[in-house]
Amino acid sequence: MTEIELLNIPNYYSSFYVLGLSRAFKLKFVVKPDFEEFHNRGYVIFKVGGKLGVIDNHDPVGVNEVLYQQADLYFATNKLRDHESYMQEKVRPIFPHYLVNILPLYFKLFGFNLLRFLKPRDLAKEIYVLKSQYAYKQEAQKSSFGNYVFFSGSTWKKESWANTIRAEFIRACKAHSKIEFEGGLIPRSDGDNFGFDQELNKGKYPPKKFAKLSAKSLVNLNNPAVLGAVSWRLAEYWNNSSFVLSFPFAVELPIVPRHGENIHYLENTEEYSELLDQVINSREYHQKIARGGKIFFDKYCTPEAQANYIVSELLSSSN
Repeated sequence: MTEIELLNIPNYYSSFYVLGLSRAFKLKFVVKPDFEEFHNRGYVIFKVGGKLGVIDNHDPVGVNEVLYQQADLYFATNKLRDHESYMQEKVRPIFPHYLVNILPLYFKLFGFNLLRFLKPRDLAKEIYVLKSQYAYKQEAQKSSFGNYVFFSGSTWKKESWANTIRAEFIRACKAHSKIEFEGGLIPRSDGDNFGFDQELNKGKYPPKKFAKLSAKSLVNLNNPAVLGAVSWRLAEYWNNSSFVLSFPFAVELPIVPRHGENIHYLENTEEYSELLDQVINSREYHQKIARGGKIFFDKYCTPEAQANYIVSELLSSSN
């Protein structure tokens, strides 16, 4: 089995990719002083076949130039279109992922190095966040159809477009005579909810409950994240055979899911009501998109599929 050297201790952002590399290859942690500053951050720095790869799971603010210069290929979860930094020669897009509980693997891989390289408070946070997630399971293809819709999302100070998309989806669901809606926007800690008080959550949805309710939902909105980043929930929706509706992606993907086959794209929020009508009145269309999204996930987005894609790209690169 091909051996991969993991050269840093990634934070929970990268749990999906660490899991994939460990399943598809022989993964071991190697202490490298040059990369100590990247411990507990959203990077996976690894070496295979004499080549250095970097997986960047941060918001789309540009590549880390220090790592880019050392890498043979630099893989970005959020390779933003038309962003100069991401247009560099060695940058590659990757498929959506989500947070998973890899605590047993985390302790096995890093052992006492966790105490050596992470501050106690940071380690406690890692353990808490990972424990709050479900362990990864490749779900079976399934069919779920009803009138229940769940959606919950944040409101951001500098992302008014994303706030509006979320709020108007909530309003459309609440206004639809056949939809039983649960959820809302998460109240901000500073009390400034930008006039969306009627769209706020009435309860709290910790990660496991959020995932459980999302899996029951008739449709799931791939809501835009900070700066156009891919939502952590998208791949999880697909794994659960959900019908996903989405606005066009702001980031590049290696292969784009197709409208009417793997996903349903919207161009503006005025389409919400018509789409809800279409889905609730056509079980056939609902099942087509839900099944197509699951097929897309199983082929391209599982931890093993992504690990194999990334390593294959790296080993075949000419850099």
